[in-house]
Amino acid sequence: MAGRIRDEDIALVRERAPIADVVGEYLQLRNAGGGSLKGLCPFHDEKSPSFNVTPSKNLWYCFGCAEGGDTISFLQRIDSLSFTEAVETLARQVGITLRYEEGGRSTARHDSGKRQRLLDAHRAAAEFYAEQLLTPGAVTARRFLDERGFNRTHAERFGLGYAPAGWENLTGHLRRRGFTDQELIEGGLATQGRRGAYDRFRNRLLWPIREVTGEVVGFGARKLDPSEDGPKYLNSPESPIFHKGRLLYGLDLAKRDISREGKAVVVEGYTDVMACHDAGVTTAVATCGTSFGEDHVKILRRMLLGRTNQGGRVVFTFDGDKAGQKAAVRAFAEEHGFTAETYVAVQSDGLDPCDLRFQQGPQAVVDLVEDAVRLYEFMIRNVMEGYDLSSPEGRMAALDAAAPIVASIRDEGVRRNYGQKLDRWIGILDEAFVLRRVNQHMRRSARPQEPARPAPTPDAREAPYDLGDPSVQRERQALKIAVQYPWLAVGFDAFTEEDFTVPQHRAVLRLVNERGGVAAAHDPAAWVNGLREAAPNDTQRDFLTRLAVEQLEFYGELDEHYARQILGTIRTHSINRRESNLRSELSRLEGTSQVDEQQRLLTELMALQQQKRALLEEQAGSM
Repeated sequence: MAGRIRDEDIALVRERAPIADVVGEYLQLRNAGGGSLKGLCPFHDEKSPSFNVTPSKNLWYCFGCAEGGDTISFLQRIDSLSFTEAVETLARQVGITLRYEEGGRSTARHDSGKRQRLLDAHRAAAEFYAEQLLTPGAVTARRFLDERGFNRTHAERFGLGYAPAGWENLTGHLRRRGFTDQELIEGGLATQGRRGAYDRFRNRLLWPIREVTGEVVGFGARKLDPSEDGPKYLNSPESPIFHKGRLLYGLDLAKRDISREGKAVVVEGYTDVMACHDAGVTTAVATCGTSFGEDHVKILRRMLLGRTNQGGRVVFTFDGDKAGQKAAVRAFAEEHGFTAETYVAVQSDGLDPCDLRFQQGPQAVVDLVEDAVRLYEFMIRNVMEGYDLSSPEGRMAALDAAAPIVASIRDEGVRRNYGQKLDRWIGILDEAFVLRRVNQHMRRSARPQEPARPAPTPDAREAPYDLGDPSVQRERQALKIAVQYPWLAVGFDAFTEEDFTVPQHRAVLRLVNERGGVAAAHDPAAWVNGLREAAPNDTQRDFLTRLAVEQLEFYGELDEHYARQILGTIRTHSINRRESNLRSELSRLEGTSQVDEQQRLLTELMALQQQKRALLEEQAGSM
């Protein structure tokens, strides 16, 4: 087994893997000023962005959940990787060959962690399946695509493949590539049989399912022979790398256009995604054999960055059959999770985007998406269709069926607007009566809400720590200068722990001193990473990360003059505290026989007063 990765290689990975690029694969980032970027945190649910990225320091920090770190820790968190796996993943992306310490010597490592092995196996499987699609045995698969208007170019664009009809075609191929049966079974590429592993997918057309980063983590497979046993569609099982509830097919291709246009189109099938992209609707994605759920909402919301008032738009397309109607209801249940506006597009003749493109052309798909109606309106009208609106009894029944939908709208203005529309759609022509009915349903469904919990402060785990204390604020400013602008922190290395009032600040000072002081900070990025790595625990590491990304609170441009003033205030207040303590101690000893102790305290007090005068003169001279 290979040893630890060489420190030089880890540092090179950090340097060559820009954090904005890595994080940008998972969420949309916007300029936040001061050289920082901001987005919606992928680690906790939020609608206003509090996740900050500082490219100059290759650090991220969320002010909402108080988590932070560098490029490696981000990948660890978001993909559930070990430190080694995250470094290996980044190294592969930026073309770095890692070396490992082993028995006192370094060597290139040829084996990888489990996750990387499974990803390598899936990449090899995708290549194998794609090659098989061109063989004579795949004629049925190619005919399936041709009958839906897709050709070889489409197949190559989406990486489509064919699983041959035999039992060990892929398994045998991957064994020869060095993969074990256990790896193939654990990754969902093979199934355990009485005589060993055999191919999970046989005689099926395959769509590789990719993470947002483009790595193949599973497959969706369509049966080609109706007479064969098995479901029409078969997906990869849950595995260490495949979690269908957190994946959207096509997101790797659609993510940039979703972010740029502030739009996303959610379709039901893999061929629907292909049809939409071919028609120019390049923001289309689909779930992977599961219902659209809360995790999918979070993924899209991060891509859209909660563009409430900036044209954010999510369009759901569903088949016109009963299954499609149920899908719309499920989407409606998750609607509250979006800050973007949600719409539904259902073709009147029941055609899905794939059939619509094939029968009526690409423009029909574009028109379907553009003509989508708001999800609330769709749900209300869908419920109303089951009632006879020509009779008073039918109109009242329709009102009672639709009123709970209107009552579920959280925004009061929007809710009132739909209540007015509901009155016109049903034909009651009494807005006040309809709105009262809606309000009645609101009261029936109202439940006691949990009191809003304040967002945790980054230092909540380090209590006591009062951010409202002026002393804490001043010291924090000084520490941020030492961490972010060490070349301006002239005089910082003269501080002692006595100059700081809280344990967290003293701990940072100790780390700075252990690293040679700010005088040793020749490379700012390496300086920050060195401090973080030297931190003895995650709490201090997170605290340092926040100090590294927080903006300094001052007017104008930070220079040595401003920095000297800020550091000077720390020393001044430290002297004042010690002076006050000495006077208090002298007062306590007054009238006692402890003359020597009184003299010692007086000497210390005079020395402090001299330091104070010298400091004031120094500050006056720098004005």
